Amino acid sequence: MGITVQTLTYYPVKGCAGTDVESARVGAMGLEHDRTFMVVDTVEGAFRSQRGLPAMAAVRPEVVDGGRALRLSAQGTESLVVAVDPEGEPRPVSLFDKPVGHAADQGEEAAEWFSDVLGEKLRLVRVPDGFDRDGWGETPGKVGFADAHAVLVVSQASLDGLNARIEAAGGKPVPMDRFRANIVLDGCAQPHDEDLMRRLEFAGADGPVELAHSVRAMRCAVPLVDQRTGLRAGPEPVRTLATYRREPAYDNKVSFGAKAAVVREGTLAVGDAVLAEWYENGAPDPRRPAS
Repeated sequence: MGITVQTLTYYPVKGCAGTDVESARVGAMGLEHDRTFMVVDTVEGAFRSQRGLPAMAAVRPEVVDGGRALRLSAQGTESLVVAVDPEGEPRPVSLFDKPVGHAADQGEEAAEWFSDVLGEKLRLVRVPDGFDRDGWGETPGKVGFADAHAVLVVSQASLDGLNARIEAAGGKPVPMDRFRANIVLDGCAQPHDEDLMRRLEFAGADGPVELAHSVRAMRCAVPLVDQRTGLRAGPEPVRTLATYRREPAYDNKVSFGAKAAVVREGTLAVGDAVLAEWYENGAPDPRRPAS
């Protein structure tokens, strides 16, 4: 049946729970509403993530009223609806110790809510209008508050292959949500086919949507976090990935999935057919003919 879109997910607040959707508008910086908001400290405006605050995984943001409000929920805490302020007080922010400009602060109520839930002084900020940040890699593209790339693509075949290795070693399989993908592909012939896809064309509702490969997705401690509870649940899947997915060019980190830039905008839907151009090291790969 070929390759199709299995799931689409955006993450309204960087580091917090995602929202699965049947369709999504894709702009230059990725899926609409993806990583539009970010939690930062109050000292330097440095972003906070599950790397240091795994409990963020259990915070469930919901975009409401067409993006004009954000509902924040967490177990044991009263939910809060925040009126989104795209012109909030400018606050300098940084990602991975690098300044990325100013973000729009979302006010005291949101700051107090996150500070109470996560146990340290925090602020909630939003991507401001006119935000312009470059990604990097083979096709850099533009990016909002995602780590460095617009879209993260993972195939079900890659997860199946990983879980087969985990179970063969006596471990328990992990769910796809550990990898926080935006697009999950079904129908790939082999695990990690997405590594070799240099162009992906989706049969969008209002015309083709096109992504181009940026880099393989390097993994940190986040896949060790149970995305339902916000608790560390390692050592899998990183332990098994380390046995076959080391990347010497990236300080020997492990990789899983591929990051991509948006080169043609449009609307994606679950079930959309996907055409892939396959290349390895810049040359056609005879093992992967064009779909």
